[in-house]
Amino acid sequence: MSQSITLRVNGQSHTAQLDPEMPLLYFLRNALELNGPKYGCGVQQCGACMVLLDGAAQPSCVLTVRQAAEREIETLESLGTPDRLHPLQRAFVEVQAAQCGYCLNGAILCAKALLDENPSPTRAEISAALERVLCRCGTHSRIVRAVARAAETTPTTE
Repeated sequence: MSQSITLRVNGQSHTAQLDPEMPLLYFLRNALELNGPKYGCGVQQCGACMVLLDGAAQPSCVLTVRQAAEREIETLESLGTPDRLHPLQRAFVEVQAAQCGYCLNGAILCAKALLDENPSPTRAEISAALERVLCRCGTHSRIVRAVARAAETTPTTE
């Protein structure tokens, strides 16, 4: 049974008639045509579908639109543009942290949540923050290096 649900995605409100149990991932990809979050496993085990929900990295494949309603949702698309990359995106390019790239959405959003909370994490803290992201290509060490580089090059605001 559909109901009117308002979702705030990347700073914009979207109201739609939705099944409240619909996974947030389906709304983001199908209704808003946002391609950052990917469908990977559907059971919150791979991290490809990560979004930031009120600043915390959350898997959108098991998060319902009801649970996300009236909260701040950010996707990879909110971070930067091809002309003006976010420091994390720039670091991922510089370190060549991608092979297939399927996990990058989750890796970058988990890293952003970490750096927003802790701008100078240790390698162990970076690895812990990326634990929910499965990289099948084996570029995990480059991903950790990219996050460390972003932490070193991003000015902190005090």
